[in-house]
Amino acid sequence: MKARTQRRYLKGAAATALALAVASSAVTAQEGSAPILITNAQIFNGTSPDLSGPMSVLIEGNTISTIAAEIAAPEGATVIDAGGDTLMPGLTDCHWHTMQANTTNALFLTQDLDYIALEAAVGAEKVLMRGFTTLRDMGGPVFGLKKLIDEGTYLGPRIYPSGSYISQTSGHADFRSMLDVPRDYARDLTAQEQRGMLIIADGKAQVMQRARENLMKGATQLKAMAGGGVASPADPLDVAQFTQEELHAIVEVAENWNTYVSVHAYSAKAMQHALRAGVLSIEHGLMMDEETAQMVKEADAWICMQPILDDEDSIPFPDGSFEQQKFFQLVSGVPTAYELAKEYELNVGFGTDTQNWPELQDRQGAQLAKLARWFEPWEVLRMATSRNYELFKKVGPRDPYPGKNGVIEEGALADMLLVDGNPLEDINLIADPETNFVVIMKDGVIYKNTLEN
Repeated sequence: MKARTQRRYLKGAAATALALAVASSAVTAQEGSAPILITNAQIFNGTSPDLSGPMSVLIEGNTISTIAAEIAAPEGATVIDAGGDTLMPGLTDCHWHTMQANTTNALFLTQDLDYIALEAAVGAEKVLMRGFTTLRDMGGPVFGLKKLIDEGTYLGPRIYPSGSYISQTSGHADFRSMLDVPRDYARDLTAQEQRGMLIIADGKAQVMQRARENLMKGATQLKAMAGGGVASPADPLDVAQFTQEELHAIVEVAENWNTYVSVHAYSAKAMQHALRAGVLSIEHGLMMDEETAQMVKEADAWICMQPILDDEDSIPFPDGSFEQQKFFQLVSGVPTAYELAKEYELNVGFGTDTQNWPELQDRQGAQLAKLARWFEPWEVLRMATSRNYELFKKVGPRDPYPGKNGVIEEGALADMLLVDGNPLEDINLIADPETNFVVIMKDGVIYKNTLEN
């Protein structure tokens, strides 16, 4: 039973007009905008297993100024009666690929960068309208789009960019053919390197240079490939990549800039290799064993995990291919990895790693809902709100969005969703954001409101 049965939905021309109005006003709405008062809302604050009773929330500028049982509406305020719906922090994704999520690899490798960038802008707006107000981008030339979103020119989420993937020769981001090796370092960069998608580096001096270049462009954290991948053509899953000296060199560069390194690593061997080098964030970790879980715990490191399963959301690799064999090897370890993460109470973030399949990005919320197989609904939502933000804030002074976020608290940035129903009782509500997310707000600006006022 829906929490509120009588809604007025904006359709057709009205919805188009709203979208245009939002786009044109996004730049100025944060300065001098009228207060927003949300009344009669049950609150999931991002950390608690229980909803609050009916409360009111006042947003002034881009922050939550007051939370109380009753709040008098300031003069000129926009008032939204939640009608008992659930107010919660905006969702976040700790492993997203902005430049690839809305296109295919075939297009990415053959189209001009301006085509890819415009496709990415379209995809970024879709991300926001699915209720994901913040992304940690884990590889790609996203700096320009991030700037345009932050300025209000385009609609989209907050973005914590990593810049180019840093890969060793024959590593997870080395997509050259066998005819392209051996490499002559005097020659031009590959097309992917020129675009800023990736960079191939070997040796301490090269990896440090490439890490510094990413930071120069505005990376908030660094991303390196420390283990084998499924889609890459030259590396088995069981291998570790880069030497300890190389990985530690990247970590040293990041630490000198008061931020951290994240690495792609599926296998226990690759994870342990990265942890010994001082890496803070393991991306995936889906073939983790108990010894490795203990190492993650002792290091107080993070794992950004994805519920990659052999289900309706799995990428159909060609039968019998090297990639398909690696995929089946990977998914066989996923349940154990999540069980160990829960048993050892590891720092776990939620991400989707969506790329090369535009239709899959629409299931971003459905991917999150799958975690109910291992966690309680409130734990699932906590992971995609306050817990992810704990990881995001590890960038320290490199943070492009200073302030508290991922929670509904006084003084926090106003990134919020109003959900028609109680997702702590029915986690699958988040799988259908078009129907169930009746208000979407980022930085104190309302981007969707289908409630009757």
